[in-house]
This record gives sequence, C-alpha cells and structure tokens, in this order.
Amino acid sequence: MSHVTTDGTAETFSEHGHARTLSGAALRVVVAIALCFSAFQLVVAAFHPLSSLVMRSVHVGFLLLLTFLLYPATKKGIRHGRIAWFDWILALAAITLASYQWVFEGDLIQRAGDPTQTDIIVGVIVVSLLFEAARRILGLALPLVCLIFLAYGLFGQHLPGDLAHRGYAFSQIVDQLAFGTEGIYGIPTLVSATYIFLFILFGAFLEHAGMINLFNSLALGLVGHTKGGAAKVAVITSGLMGTISGSGVANVLTTGQFTIPLMKRFGYSGVFAGAVEATASMGGQIMPPVMGAVAFIMAENLNVPYAEIVKAAAIPAILYYVTAFWMTHLEAGRKNLVGLSRAECPRPWLALRQSWYLILPLAALVAMLFSGFTPMFSGMVGLSLTAILILGASIAARLSATAFRYVFWLGVGLAAAAFVEWGIWVIIGLITLLAVACLFVKGGRETLHTIKQSLVDGAKQALPVGIACAIVGVIIGILTLTGAASSFAGYILNVGQSSLFLSLVLTMIVCLILGMGIPTIPNYIITSSIAAPALLQLGVPLIVSHMFVFYFGIMADLTPPVALAAFAASSIAKESAMKIGVKAIQIAIAGFVVPYMAVYEPLLMLQGELSVSGVAYIVGKALLAIVLWGAAAIGYLRMPLSKGERVLATGAALLLVAAVPVTDELGIGLAALFFAWHEFRHRRTIAA
Repeated sequence: MSHVTTDGTAETFSEHGHARTLSGAALRVVVAIALCFSAFQLVVAAFHPLSSLVMRSVHVGFLLLLTFLLYPATKKGIRHGRIAWFDWILALAAITLASYQWVFEGDLIQRAGDPTQTDIIVGVIVVSLLFEAARRILGLALPLVCLIFLAYGLFGQHLPGDLAHRGYAFSQIVDQLAFGTEGIYGIPTLVSATYIFLFILFGAFLEHAGMINLFNSLALGLVGHTKGGAAKVAVITSGLMGTISGSGVANVLTTGQFTIPLMKRFGYSGVFAGAVEATASMGGQIMPPVMGAVAFIMAENLNVPYAEIVKAAAIPAILYYVTAFWMTHLEAGRKNLVGLSRAECPRPWLALRQSWYLILPLAALVAMLFSGFTPMFSGMVGLSLTAILILGASIAARLSATAFRYVFWLGVGLAAAAFVEWGIWVIIGLITLLAVACLFVKGGRETLHTIKQSLVDGAKQALPVGIACAIVGVIIGILTLTGAASSFAGYILNVGQSSLFLSLVLTMIVCLILGMGIPTIPNYIITSSIAAPALLQLGVPLIVSHMFVFYFGIMADLTPPVALAAFAASSIAKESAMKIGVKAIQIAIAGFVVPYMAVYEPLLMLQGELSVSGVAYIVGKALLAIVLWGAAAIGYLRMPLSKGERVLATGAALLLVAAVPVTDELGIGLAALFFAWHEFRHRRTIAA
C-alpha cells in the first residue's frame, strides 16, 4: 500500500510495494478484474460451488493476476503509468495455470504423490510466479526466507549432523508445494480465500461508508477537550479502526494523517506524536474481532472456535490501549498540555445519532461470532448488512423518509432473512432491489459507485495478505516434509528444562527478528509452526503459546531497525523513524510484558480454571503495574518524579509482573511506598 500526503512527503513510504498509477483502458481492465475477484469470493462464500483445493487455486490465481498488473517489476515501471507487455504475459499465465487444478482435478487426485512431467512443469511455474509476486508486493525479506527453506528441502541432505534430512526427489518437493493441501494451497491460503477476504471486504465497505469519520467524531467528542486530548483521540480512533482494519501500517497512514498533525499542533513533539500513532495503530492487530486476520488462521490451526481466540485476546487488547492512553495522559501532564476547546470538538452523541446505522454491522458481526456462528457466515451477514444499510440510507434520505427507522427495519429484516432456509436469496434479492432503486433517486448513482469502489478496494487490499499466506506455504510444506520444526522445538525444550523464562526470551527474539521485514501473518505461521509446539510441551496453555508468538510478531513492526509502523508515522510526523520506534517501544510496553504475564498467569487470557476473583486480581495487578511503569517511563505522576521515585516505581512494576513467590506482596508494598512518598512530596510542594 502506498499513500500520498497533501504535501507529498509521505509518498516515499510504501508498506506493500509500489503500485502503478493506471489510467484509460488498463485501469478499466484492472477494475473489472478486481470486481470479478470480489464477486468470485462472494459466490464461493455464499454457495460453495467448488471443491476446497480448486477454490484455493483460483484464489491464488486471482491474487497473482492482479499483483502482476498493479505492481511493476522495478520502480522504473511506476513512472511509466502503463502495464509492461511481459507483465500481461505473467498475469495471463498465472490465471491460466490456476485453472489446471480445476480442469484436471480428478486426474490429480488419482495420481496424488506421483506427478507427471506436465504436473512438475506447471508446479514449478506457479511457485516461481508466486515468488516473483511476493517480491514485488512484499519486498525481498519473506521470499528470501522461503527460498532458504526451499533450498533446505532440495539440498538439506548434505548438511552435517542433526541438521540433515534423508533427502527428497525434486518431483516430490514440487508435488508437496504445488499440489495438495500442505504447500502453497495449505491452511493459510484456505483462510485467506474464505474468512480473511470477507473481513477485508467488510472493512473496505465500512471505510467507504464513513466509519473513519464516525470514529474520529466520537473520539474527539469524548476526550478531545481533556488534558492532552489530541493524543487520546489518536489512541481511541486507532483502537476503533483496529476493529475493522487488518493492517496496522495502513491504520497509521489513514488515521495518522489527522491525528499526528493535531498532536503536534497542541504541543506534543513530532517523535511522541508519531510513536503514539504507531503504537495505537499496531494495537489494532490484537483488537477483536478482526485481529489482523491472524485470529482466523489461529482458530483453524488450533481447531478451536473463533470466539475462544477472541476471548483470549480481549483483556490483553484492553490493557494495551489503557497503557497507551495512560502514557499520553502523563506526557500531557508533564508538558502541561491542554485539550481542544469545546467548540472545536463535535458532539459525540449527535455524530452517533446521524451515523448510528454504521455500528449495526459491526455489532451484528461480534454478536454472531460470540453466539457460535462460523466466521464465514458471520462475515457474509455483516457484509450484506453493510451493503443494505448503505443503499437503504441513501434511498431513505432522498425520499425524505425517517432514514434511521427505515434502515433499522431493513437491518432487522436482513438479520431474520439470514436464518431462514432461502435466506441467501432473500438477501440477494433485497440488495438487488435497493441497487435498482438507487438508479432512480438523486444521488443514488454515487452510492452505487461507493459500493463498486468498496469491492475494488477490498480486492486490492487482499493482495498482500493473500500472497503472504500463499508463499508461506513453501515453509510449511518443507517443514512438514522434512520434520525440521522438531529440531528447533527440541532445542527450545532443552533450554526450557533449565528455565522456561529463557525459552520465552529465545522465542521472543526469533519472533522479533523474523518480524523485521516479514508481515505479521507469515511471521505468526512460521513461529507457531516452530516454537509454539515447544512452549506447549513446556506446560504453556495451547492458546497462550500461540498468542505469545503472535504478539511479538506484531511488536516487530514497532521495534527498530525495521519498524514499518514507525517509518509510516515518520513520513507524516517528519521525524526520525528510529527515534519514533524507540519511543513507541516505551509506550507499547504492555505489548512486551502482557505475553509473559499470560504465560505465568493464564487467567489474563481467560485460560485455565476461571474465577471472577482470580481474573479480577490478575487484571488489577496488571493495571497497577501499568500505572507504575507509565509514571517511571514518563517521569511524571501528579508532579515530576525524582530519580529515586522512578527507580522505586520501576522496581514495584517489575515485581508485580514477575510470577515468583512473594513478588506480588513485595510489589504491592513498594507501590504503596511509592504513592505515599509521591503524595508527601506533592503536598509539600503545594504548601511551599
């Protein structure tokens, strides 16, 4: 994804490659293909007309087709503004070969494990095209890592000692990667082709419908007038955006255009403003219900209900945003920053009253997920409800009807229709009827254009996620074939026998290193395949072990030297990305600490034997540690802290986090001493 600011400063930053700026016939072709891609995914989700493997193959074919048309081989191709002839060939080859699984499905099943020469040629071309597409859209890091694993599969038998495997024929490796369900068409691609695409499309619809403006209005109205309100607005807006957006960096580039200049205007430094936005935006990937799309893959991998993943993520996500909010409050106090005037802040309830119907799809989605419905069904209902509400609100407003009442009953009708035997046809009929009606009301065509643009943008936004899910199948295929994951897991187990903490640190370092340049989804897939099973054998609960590697994969985007969220924020804040990254680590300390706390106290992720008192105690302890850490890091509570107070607060926070006997009592005691000392100093200063 690339983004251009009004002054042109942000155009050099691109999260996902550098896309061409197309016009004329080429643009119309790409738009048509994107619409076909979205239509295909919606048909698959609604009717399941194809077998699973064929559906995955066609999904990857569409991903490759659009990637080659939108992303040139080199940066020089961007300036030309047209699609090179060889990119047309690559695109056509990709979508043609995607049909190979469809046309020869029966034959491939019969000769599974014994590929023909034609099969091998097709497999090699498809894998090669996937590597090239990943290089264009994701950069070199992930393709190089996958290439290393591929080389290990081809030549690993020549390595010394335990590193070697027994050796595999070239045809066997191609068959593993390009055919079947343990290579590029594995579980990640399945999830990309079903849940992830629907939720990306859902987010695109809500964004085009005006959800970002609603989030901004709510945040400004609720906290904009408070001390340091500009930064608090950034935290709340980014947190709300995280509920519908799957990309932290995209979150920075959208909400950051508004929040970072606002923070700088009210006295925050550019570094702090960029760090707050980067921290809050990356937190969106742990914010239910979307969670950066990793939640769907995790649920599929662990074979647990999606609601269980969301339940485990809820408290840590809240603690993460409480930390960011607390840090901005203390920084505002330290610098004596005021909020916006009441006149500058919109009325939140008025904004909610005008656009409340946009909340309905999100509320319906969350309610259905927690009621046991599948993510695919929930996503389809949420997406359909959004489309109906957009179309219905447009028609109701033009007819001078009571728009909200009209839209509300449409939503109720859809919700009821979704559960009847012919519900899908009722939904399609209602959407079609509203779309036709829009052709005959003033402004209706603009609404239809919004729907079309949402479908196009959803398809484009799915490209980096889908390509990452497909190419990481190379790693999964090689690990499955050779059993190499057990070697690294054995090493972690050996370390863990002497110290679980050292095993956790080692796993964290691996996640942070892999995350430097590799998107969150493939990072999670790699580390969960290698490290999470070892943590499970060391006694860490199943979901907690996977959440541990997931969290540190996200934190990699805040950790220098390769901190994509910090680079995105720096392009807007016009400050050093390294300085923003260092400050972001300080603000996002909860993201580094909570995973460790959850390992030793699984109640933090609602795992184990649950009790209200137990959960309340561990959450209260975490909140107290956050308060202490924030005061120590910023150097302010009710007044500036002395060096002794900062040391005391840091020690108390560390003791509260540690899961060693007596540390809780010592931490609470030191915290009480710190608060008493600080209150004494504060009163003495006032008296003086």
